[in-house]
Amino acid sequence: MKLKFTKMHGAGNDFVVIDGIHQHVQLTPAQWQRIADRRFGVGADQILVVEPSGTAGVDFRYRIYNADGGEVEQCGNGSRAFVRFVTEKKLTDKTAIRVETMSGIIEPRMETDGSITVDMGAPVLEPARVPFDADGLQAVAEGRDQLWPLAIHGRQSLFSVVSMGNPHAVQVVPDTEAFPVLADGPVIEHHPRFPKRVNAGFMQIVDRGHIRLRVFERGAGETLACGTGACAAVVAGIRRGLLDSPVQVSTHGGELSITWQGEGQSVMLTGPAVTVFEGEINL
Repeated sequence: MKLKFTKMHGAGNDFVVIDGIHQHVQLTPAQWQRIADRRFGVGADQILVVEPSGTAGVDFRYRIYNADGGEVEQCGNGSRAFVRFVTEKKLTDKTAIRVETMSGIIEPRMETDGSITVDMGAPVLEPARVPFDADGLQAVAEGRDQLWPLAIHGRQSLFSVVSMGNPHAVQVVPDTEAFPVLADGPVIEHHPRFPKRVNAGFMQIVDRGHIRLRVFERGAGETLACGTGACAAVVAGIRRGLLDSPVQVSTHGGELSITWQGEGQSVMLTGPAVTVFEGEINL
């Protein structure tokens, strides 16, 4: 079976994007893993599948597979790549579209400068809905946020828990480059308090409008950028009283901009999306 694909990235978070409108796409977890493998396949943090939507008023359906072959709910950087793909492939002539994901409808739009803004919806802040098991834990209040203590490698760390359609645990660290992200990330991802695993965010406050961020993503490991992770970090920072919207997020792969006006409001994610090459893989 041969599949045509497009290799893309958003601030270094890289994707294989597949047109599921003009070709049949029904693969096994092992086949998704093969595509994502950087030595035996194409190589990607996530694989994105573009499909028609059966919902009135919605333009497309968007499926997301992590490098481990598991399907996940949301991907902020991927949603920008999605818009670039459907525009370049002439699957739409709209500059703003509505896209159905596993976690709900998102509304990305192409800006005049070529960047892409995505309405990521309002964050979910109730621990049980993230989901996070807070039973028996005593939260520490900071600003409007509740920080949850978890033991990681024998030391206690405080986390904000946020869902942006997928679960995130965000902690503030003094220096993202010096912090043991690769050691702590897998422990946090698989912590038993997160029944669906979690994306681990490590946020350094530069000033009230600027952070540095590293994210160890569920099912993918550390990526060069994470759109939903950037949204979750900024939400946590604003709720803790450490940040003011808008916030520039510096990642290893590039710069993102996040705007959030507070509880009940949508988080707006703006950043680049780039096409790298086209190809075909024989599965």
